[in-house]
Amino acid sequence: MTAMLQASRIWKSFGDHVVLKGVDLAVERGEVVAVLGPSGSGKSTLLRCLNFLETPDSGSVTLGDERIGVLEKQGTLYESTPVQLAAQRARMGMVFQRFNLFGHMSALDNVTAPLRIVRGMSPSDARQRGEAILTRVGLAEHAQKRPPQLSGGQQQRVAIARAIAMEPEAILFDEPTSALDPELVHEVLDVMADLAREGMTMVVVTHEIGFARHVASRVLFMDDGAIVEEGDARAVLDSPANPRTQAFLAKVR
Repeated sequence: MTAMLQASRIWKSFGDHVVLKGVDLAVERGEVVAVLGPSGSGKSTLLRCLNFLETPDSGSVTLGDERIGVLEKQGTLYESTPVQLAAQRARMGMVFQRFNLFGHMSALDNVTAPLRIVRGMSPSDARQRGEAILTRVGLAEHAQKRPPQLSGGQQQRVAIARAIAMEPEAILFDEPTSALDPELVHEVLDVMADLAREGMTMVVVTHEIGFARHVASRVLFMDDGAIVEEGDARAVLDSPANPRTQAFLAKVR
C-alpha cells in the first residue's frame, strides 16, 4: 500500500548545522502519527519541510500521487511557482505553536479568509462553512471576537478551525499546546482527538505523552536530526527500545 503522505531521504541544513539527516516518513490515510523528541532534534523542521515552508536540501515529499514543491512536465521536474506551491500546500493544513491568527480580524473572518482568497468561495458560502466549523470546535458564540479577546486555547481552536475549513487531506500540528496555560491544554487536545476519531490524517509534534498514548496510532522519536525509534504508540511509550527514547520518556512522564 502506498502511503498517503510520504517523505523520502529528507536532508536540511541551516548554514553548517545539519538539522535533518536523511529522514524517511510514511503516513497512511487516517493515521495519527505523534512525533516526540528533545528540543533541537529536528521535529518542527521536519514538519515544515513536509509542506515546503522550509525547502529540503534534498529528498522528496509526496502527498497522494503529487510531489510537493515540484511539478513534472514530460518527464522533467521543475520547481513549483509560488502560486503552484500555495495550491499544493492547501492540501495540507498547518497548525502552529503561536496560532498565527490575524489580530485585527474576527474569529470567523480568520476562518473564512482562506476560503475566499485561496478557494475562491463566495462570502456567503465561506461564512456558512466558517460558522459550521466554529460550531464544530465549540466556538460558535465567539465568532465575532478578535484574537485578543479570546483565551489561548480558544485562539488555537480558531487556528484548527481555519485548517479544517479548507478540507485538507492531512493536518500538521507543530506543538499546538506548548504556548498554552496548562488548564487550557485539554480543550485543544479534545478537538484534536475528535478529528482523529473522524479519520483525519494527522502528524503531531508534541510533548503531550497522554495524547500520544491514547490518540496516536504510531509514535516516532527523533534525536539529532534522525528518527531513532518508531512503532505502535503504546509499545514505544511503555517499552521503548532505544536508550535515548528511554531517557527522554523518563524525564517527561
